[in-house]
Amino acid sequence: MEMTTADITADTLAAKDAARAMAAAPTAVKNRALESIASGLGDSVQEILDANAADLADERARDLTKALTDRLTLTPQRIEAMAAGVREVASLDDPVGEVLESGTLENGVKLSKIRVPLGVVAVVYEARPNVTVDCAALTIKSGNSLLLKGSSYAERTNAALAAVVRAGLREAGLPVDGVVMSVGGGREAIADLATQDGVVDLLIPRGGEGLKQSIEEVATVPVIYAAAGICHVYVHSDANLEMARAVAYNSKIQRPGVCNAAETLLVDSGVAAAFLPPALAELAEGGVELFGDARARENSGDTPVGEATPEDWDTEYLDLKLAVRVVDGIEEAIDHIDRHGSGHSDAIVTDNPQAADVFVQGVDSAAVYVNASTRFTDGFVFGMGAEIGISTQKLHARGPVGLRELTTIKYVARGEGQVRG
Repeated sequence: MEMTTADITADTLAAKDAARAMAAAPTAVKNRALESIASGLGDSVQEILDANAADLADERARDLTKALTDRLTLTPQRIEAMAAGVREVASLDDPVGEVLESGTLENGVKLSKIRVPLGVVAVVYEARPNVTVDCAALTIKSGNSLLLKGSSYAERTNAALAAVVRAGLREAGLPVDGVVMSVGGGREAIADLATQDGVVDLLIPRGGEGLKQSIEEVATVPVIYAAAGICHVYVHSDANLEMARAVAYNSKIQRPGVCNAAETLLVDSGVAAAFLPPALAELAEGGVELFGDARARENSGDTPVGEATPEDWDTEYLDLKLAVRVVDGIEEAIDHIDRHGSGHSDAIVTDNPQAADVFVQGVDSAAVYVNASTRFTDGFVFGMGAEIGISTQKLHARGPVGLRELTTIKYVARGEGQVRG
């Protein structure tokens, strides 16, 4: 049955009704819910895998790209990783109630600035069912309620995971509508969700540019866009070339269908002849289809490299494809990233500390790496337990959105009858 506006309204109001109890929940109770969820994931592996298999076999999943199919697919190891992420979130400090600043005004009023939950967080996401659990863990620990709207082709998997989450809330004595899974309705329902003023305090879309644009056109609630990742690896003229090959290879191949995978390799002209033949051969052996500018093709050795088009520099492949360009120095590399990057994750490989500093200062991205793979931009890797998305915006959060990014501030003033004259 197609979802109507009333269904979205009912779902968001259910989350809103739960928000006060979620905000007031003691840390121990929230952690008890998270431990119950982690245990429930371990107890429900086969049920979750069966639901996932049914989604993968459904005709709605037949036209998915390899990258989306990979994101949709669950394994026992991926479910185990979800549970580990939930337990990691439980082990983190609770941000709610954290005193950021405090002092006494001249009139004797004691003023404190503290962290408080946002309220109702809504997440719209494509494929990746692990988002269901990651988002739930983070919103529970940060005292928020959560409305989830996943893709129709992951409907069974998301439902199975949401059932585990809601059971964990119930066992801890928290309202089950602290996490609400909204199904059906397609793009119209997403538009309805994006206009739930006064109910939804933050909307986070996790998906392709089409989803982002459709929400940008209608949203009246605050939005953090977990945007595309057109990530770069730049091999500087002073790079250790063996290290550079390893970083470039890992950034592209380790998991090509995710937003922190490299899509463009920039190589300094001073090392192009020495670096490119073995590096491109290794990438090609790993299954990567290569597209390069004229100088990259000239220095490719025996490895076939197609001609890069202007569109290649602006494409998030999310696949075993890579654009390669030879540049004349670090400033040209930074300029290329500035014009074509998405502000997500970019890396330089160099043994020159001054060049590294120039790159770090010049590249305006959420994460900038020196001699390390772009694949590390991840809430779990950064010690956040998980992330609700990776923001390339500058307000209100940037980079992996974890517990503290899901809070706002409140000023609390305590007096003894002071009045203003």
